[in-house]
Amino acid sequence: MAYRKKNRNVGIVGIGETKFSSHREDVNQPEMIHEAVRQALDDAGLTMNDVDCVVHGNMELFEMVHQPDMWHTLGSGAFGRDSFRLTTGGTTGGTLAGAADNLVASGMYDVVMAIGFEKLQEGHTTGGITNMADPLWARKLQSGALTAQAAVKLITEFGEERARRAAMTYRIIMDKHACKNPNSHRAFGLEWDQMDDLMTTSPPLIGELRLIHMCSQSDGACVVIFASEEKAKQITDKPVWVRDHITVHREETLNLCNNYYPTETTHKFAAEQLYARNNITNPLEYFDVFEMYDPSAWWGLDWIRDFFLLEGDEHIKLVENHEIMMDGKMPINPSGGVIAANPIGATALVRVAEAAKQVRGNAGPHQIPRPVNHALASSFGGTMWTVLMMLEKELNW
Repeated sequence: MAYRKKNRNVGIVGIGETKFSSHREDVNQPEMIHEAVRQALDDAGLTMNDVDCVVHGNMELFEMVHQPDMWHTLGSGAFGRDSFRLTTGGTTGGTLAGAADNLVASGMYDVVMAIGFEKLQEGHTTGGITNMADPLWARKLQSGALTAQAAVKLITEFGEERARRAAMTYRIIMDKHACKNPNSHRAFGLEWDQMDDLMTTSPPLIGELRLIHMCSQSDGACVVIFASEEKAKQITDKPVWVRDHITVHREETLNLCNNYYPTETTHKFAAEQLYARNNITNPLEYFDVFEMYDPSAWWGLDWIRDFFLLEGDEHIKLVENHEIMMDGKMPINPSGGVIAANPIGATALVRVAEAAKQVRGNAGPHQIPRPVNHALASSFGGTMWTVLMMLEKELNW
C-alpha cells in the first residue's frame, strides 16, 4: 500500500516527567503517575476535562499487576473517559506516542494523553525475561536482556582496542549529559581520565558488556499530551509537530555461522523507509538532535550507523571526536539516554518528550546550545523492534 499522509496535523502541547530513581518508595503507582499527569496538564494549561482520551502503557508482567490502568485511574484521570492500554515491550512508550498521534490524526479525538510508567522495585523484571535467550546457543552472548552481540560485532569489525575505547567514550558522554538532567537516575560524574580503569574494573556481565555500559531498572512516569492542529494552536504558541512515525516489528534471525548477529536490523530498515517517504536524503545533516533508545553503550555506539545510514567507521568517528555531545555535530541523548534512566514502560515515551523539549527550547540545563528545528526519537524492545518518530518546530513539509 502506498504511504498516505495524515488526515490532520498533530502537535505535542504538554509534557510531564517525574524524577527517575531506583526506588520511589514515597509514592504508590497512581501517585507517581499523577505527578507526571499534573505536570503535563499544567504545562499545557489544561484540565482533565479538556482530555478526550487516555492511552496508558507499561510492562505489566514486571510489576505483576494485571490491568494496572484500572487501578491507576485514581492518579491518571482516565475514569469516565475513553481509554486504551498498550504494551509492546521496551517499545511501549513509542507505541503510546504513535497511537496517540494516530487517534488524533484520524479525527477520533482532539486531545489525547499518553501515559507511560514503570515501578520496577515492586516486581521482578529479571524473572520476567530471564528465559528470553536460548541457554545453549546464546550462552556466550546473551542472558535475558543482557547481550554482548553488539560488542562482538564492533570488535570483529574494528578491533578490540578501538571498539572498547569508543564504547566507553560513548558511555562517558552519556554520563556527562545525565549530570545536566535533574531527572536522571544515574549520573556519576565520570571523567575522561577514568576510561582505562572503567574498561578493566567495572564488573563484567556477559562478554565485553560490563555493568558500567548497561542501563538500570528505574521507577518513574512520563506523560505527553497530543492535540489536533486547531486545538494545539489554541493551547500553546509552541506546539511541537509530529511529522511522521514508523513501527517495524519483526523477530531478527540470528546468523549462527556469521558472528551471531543479523545482516539487517529493524533500526536500519525503519530509518530507510521513514526518510524515503519524507524525502530526507542526509539525516545526519537534517536532524538537530536525536533521542535514542540505547540500552547499553555498545548498542548505542553500534546503532548510530543504522539510524543515520552511515558507512564504514563514520559512526565510530562521531563518538571518538565527541560530535555526539550537546555542542557537537549531532547531539545524541542530551537527557543522558536510557543508560541514565530506564523506567521501561515510560522509557521510549521519555525519548519523545525529551526530543520535544529540545524543539521547544525549554529542556533546562540539558538544552543544546543551538536552535532545534528537526528532532528524531527512537524506541527499542523485544527481539529488535523499532519505533521512530520525527518531530518538527514548523509545519513546513
